[in-house]
Amino acid sequence: MGGYRLAKAVLGCTAGSSWLIYFADLKHFSGSFAPFPVAKVMSSSLAQLPDDPVALKAMVAELQAQNTVLSATVRVFEQHIANLQLRIAKLKRQAFGKASEKIAREIEQLELALEDLLIAKAEASPAAMDEDDEVPEPAKPAATPARAPRRRPRVSADTPRERRELDPGTTCPDCGGQLRLVGEDVSEMLDMILAQLKVIEIARTKKSCRACDKMVQVPAPSRPIPGSMATASLLAYILVSKFDDHLPLYRLNEIFARMGVDIPDTTMVDWCGRTMKLLLPLIERIEDHVLAHDLLHADDTPIRVLDRSRRNASASGNLGKGVRKGRIWAYLLDQRPWGGHASPGVAYKFAADWKEEHVLGHLRNARGILQADAYKGYGKLYAPGADGTVQFKEAACWAHLRRDFHDLWIGTKSQIAREALDRIGALYDIESQITGKPAQIRLAARRAQSKPKVEAFHAWAQTQLTKLPGKNDLANAFRYALARWPAFCLFLEDGRVAIDNNSAERALRPIGIGRKNWLFAGADTGAETLARAMTIIETAKMNGLNPQTYLADVLERINDHKINRLDELLPWNWAPLVPVAKAA
Repeated sequence: MGGYRLAKAVLGCTAGSSWLIYFADLKHFSGSFAPFPVAKVMSSSLAQLPDDPVALKAMVAELQAQNTVLSATVRVFEQHIANLQLRIAKLKRQAFGKASEKIAREIEQLELALEDLLIAKAEASPAAMDEDDEVPEPAKPAATPARAPRRRPRVSADTPRERRELDPGTTCPDCGGQLRLVGEDVSEMLDMILAQLKVIEIARTKKSCRACDKMVQVPAPSRPIPGSMATASLLAYILVSKFDDHLPLYRLNEIFARMGVDIPDTTMVDWCGRTMKLLLPLIERIEDHVLAHDLLHADDTPIRVLDRSRRNASASGNLGKGVRKGRIWAYLLDQRPWGGHASPGVAYKFAADWKEEHVLGHLRNARGILQADAYKGYGKLYAPGADGTVQFKEAACWAHLRRDFHDLWIGTKSQIAREALDRIGALYDIESQITGKPAQIRLAARRAQSKPKVEAFHAWAQTQLTKLPGKNDLANAFRYALARWPAFCLFLEDGRVAIDNNSAERALRPIGIGRKNWLFAGADTGAETLARAMTIIETAKMNGLNPQTYLADVLERINDHKINRLDELLPWNWAPLVPVAKAA
């Protein structure tokens, strides 16, 4: 972002109220920094206030001056926050090229800086917080990315509730008369029940028959991992923490230590591996379910993998020694936008490199429509076979095209790019009105409203291309669209097809979040385990399940479950053996 520096500024110090405001020197935000010290105003209780009006006016004037300084402080924070938000938003739109890894790291650094600034702003703000009434923030200029206004936390209806009544009694504290109920004021606070571990002792009493001396004892209950101390709930917690919350096991070791239990990293590694082996039949069924359908979204993202064979090799690009780049693909099935009946799911696949053979292998038995980006590895899937048929029809992503024009508009203020954005935006306006409606209704609306706009865009793009220099970035954006025009028009022929591939990109977002906590996968096998774990966890979430609750119940039952009824434990079929307790 090309760093900026803010000189240390002492904004003031008044007699009788020890307070000081200054800003730390902001450099390039290459890492985290300490929050800004903020004003500390010494306040007086009501009993200490003077009776002299002149003295009171002086105190009010002093407080007003301090409030002015605090307001200025907040405004400075807001300006830097806005600048960071603009930079992050632009980088996220650029994170699709050769320098995507470098950009991703810069995004992470800026987001950390932004978080610190937001905390510092809240600390410096003189305004009291009142979450009982949500007040929207004033509108900001279009050039500044709007941040969601502060709001009350959203609490699930299933969250337990505890009512505490504060009763003033039955008699009046002034006259001693009887009190009658006329109403009540109710407010809410959100509390946290500290997690804790407990030891479950399984005591199997031995009894003998007085008549025949037969020994009688209840069989030991099965455990998810035979011979292990871990219950299904603990194993589910570890899996979700590692593969969904992306906490490394050494951090979990520290968390458990605060609860009074030392679980070595090596033990948790063994538990994770054995648990994933236990869940493998379900994961394979999810993959088969997703890839059996004829309308898929696909996308991929890089993942750094340790490779000991390269530890003596020279560093490659930004990867460093002993590290190489693998890929994780996401294949997504989601018919909810057009009211389809297939249960949603996502299958993640790891590959050691970006070669097309991996995609061809993943999709070797699949047929239909594939919505994806312009990765060349998909080319053979779209090419006609010996019999003239194609394995997949290509559906292009209008969001990718829109990003190209958006970056050009931001960078050059090209009016042609601005018009392209307006034309594409009109298509999205139509899509917003038909999302969730049946495919036939979507198709009718697109033919009536979108098709004329798409045809007009095509004619306009061809005209613009003749006026632009051959190596112009704007010309490249138009050529990208025109070269794949049938793929961009497929959504006009089939109401099931989405206008973009954003759903697949969202499915890969957890990988990006995880990279902030783990720098690389320890080996190919570790990356494969990550892909399998995300398959079952993200599919559970797509089906509206809490992955912790779902996995705990499944792990409790799976060893005793009949193999021919295993489909009952798939996320879209699952029902808890013991109903989940709901709030009273």
